[in-house]
Amino acid sequence: MLNIRSFLKLLRESFRDLLPIILVIMFFQLAIIQNVPDNWLSTAIGLAIVGVGLAVFLLGLEVGIFPVGEGLASEFAHKGSTGWIMLFAFMIGFGTTVAEPALLVIADKAASISTGRIDAFTLRMVVAFSVGFAIVLGVWRIIKGTPIHYYIITGYVLVVAATAFAPKEIVGLAYDLGGVTTSTVTVPLVAALGIGLASTIKGRNPVLDGFGLIAFASLTPMIFVQFYGVYVYQFIETSDIALPLVQHTAETAAAFDFSLLNILKGMIGVATDVIPILAVILFFQYAVLKKPIDNLKEVLIGFALVIFGLDAFVVGLEMGLFSLGETMALQLTQNDSNIIIYSFAFAIGFSTTMAEPSLTAIAKKAKEISDGKINDFVLRLFVALGVAIGISLGAFRIVNGGEIVYYIMVGYMFVIALTFIAPKYIIPIAYDSGGVTTSTVTVPLVAALGLGLATNIAGRDPLIDGFGLIAFASLFPMLTVMLYGVITEKIGVKGEHELEVMHMQELRHALEDAQNMSLSTVKVQGATEKRHSYQMAFSAVHVIVPQEKEEEALLAAKDAGARGVTIMQAHGMGLKKLDNFYNRLHSDATDANLMFITPSKNVDAIIRNIMDKLDIIGDGEGIAFSYPITHLKGLTLKSSDL
Repeated sequence: MLNIRSFLKLLRESFRDLLPIILVIMFFQLAIIQNVPDNWLSTAIGLAIVGVGLAVFLLGLEVGIFPVGEGLASEFAHKGSTGWIMLFAFMIGFGTTVAEPALLVIADKAASISTGRIDAFTLRMVVAFSVGFAIVLGVWRIIKGTPIHYYIITGYVLVVAATAFAPKEIVGLAYDLGGVTTSTVTVPLVAALGIGLASTIKGRNPVLDGFGLIAFASLTPMIFVQFYGVYVYQFIETSDIALPLVQHTAETAAAFDFSLLNILKGMIGVATDVIPILAVILFFQYAVLKKPIDNLKEVLIGFALVIFGLDAFVVGLEMGLFSLGETMALQLTQNDSNIIIYSFAFAIGFSTTMAEPSLTAIAKKAKEISDGKINDFVLRLFVALGVAIGISLGAFRIVNGGEIVYYIMVGYMFVIALTFIAPKYIIPIAYDSGGVTTSTVTVPLVAALGLGLATNIAGRDPLIDGFGLIAFASLFPMLTVMLYGVITEKIGVKGEHELEVMHMQELRHALEDAQNMSLSTVKVQGATEKRHSYQMAFSAVHVIVPQEKEEEALLAAKDAGARGVTIMQAHGMGLKKLDNFYNRLHSDATDANLMFITPSKNVDAIIRNIMDKLDIIGDGEGIAFSYPITHLKGLTLKSSDL
């Protein structure tokens, strides 16, 4: 909804997402490196612009793109026309990827460090086409009901095969772009399309079939970009393409041109990226569905806000996050301890992932449609742990050298192995988790960290070694989330519906058993506090002793296994007193009658202990006896007593 309150909420959330990054950087900058960057003011201004730009961008998405896009997804899901669904899926994948801000930044960076051989616009078109193709493939899988792991494993084989032919300069970039494509714009629309289709098509399960589109959108760019690299490095010379004008480096960050002409150029460039989404939506809304758009004015305002916010976001990145990442990388490499580099990578990965809004949305949706079997906070925790481990390992690779393909191949082997071990319901969610971890805010900082490390470590090539951290951040959450599924299965975590069914079955059986008079029905003390019926012999043990011996008798019975007692007041008369009992009928009670109901197997021990402790058969006073009982209902015992 378009109002100030919505904007302020999004602004607060944007700065909340930035806060973990800022806190981690401040800690390492002030406590570990003990140095304040020279361009800290321009970096701070850049971060503020990023926060405001992201809030405006998200407001535009909520007002202009998401309502219409989700409505279209729902309409096509109910319409049932396979051809139109496929075309819509492709256009949504293509259009949202073109407008992805993180892809814009990474493509420009790749063009700048490849001496112009990689063209930023062409690279973005290749990635956008691959995502469109991926969404089509994913929708086809949902319609046909094929298990997702067949597609994913085939995709991994193709990625490795493409790596064998691709030039090493493109491999890390291709792997990274698999994570960049699924971020702020793409995830909500794609997730809504997949879950909507799986919920509408008969015989499909939203948990097993609804998730997975994001995994496809992460996988295909790795294949397509590598083949693009084969073409570029085979047929295009560096002199054929001019270098891009914008260089995202620490030096240019401080001197960003805020002239009106430059700002207008930036906004026009962003507008050309966003217009395809608007064109797709208008075409399908008016030409295919032949329905007018509700609140057309708000939708157009939303698209204007998307353009303005996206431009501000990119400007802020140039001033803030990218320069900050490269500066931090330089300072960390000058430190003698590599452990500090790995610790920084771990902290950045974990903190930013826990604050990732796309992950929060997906985790809540996973909890909702898994009937509570998946805990959204624990799922986010495992994903964040995977990202942290991945970025740390990626930093280790850059510092110590080694080709990324070997790391990724081993990771894929573990993913494939876990796919056959993990419970089915967690597999599509695990695959998708790898795509939602690389946020619009995180990607530039992580990419800049990798490029900065590769630039400042001797013997490393920024193009070959600098890219790849995002790929690690996308791979390892798949492993940790599947491990989460294995753990929950081992400890027997149940969904709310499963627990309710189990409770009803237990209650029904308990009621049936309780009506069976030949069974003894008792409540077992412990976690469940349920009533259970047993074919077990019980007896009543009576101990009648003077009142001053009551406590001693209770302790003796308890030590022998008695778990409860009924205490009655009594007045006894011996043989001599019985001769003149009429004047003693109204005397006060002098004895205690203790009744213990216990499994018959405990009777001997209880009577023997009372007999010994109170010396009943010697000089002591009292009487003890027992008798078997039937039709027992309502007793409470410990599970160990049974």
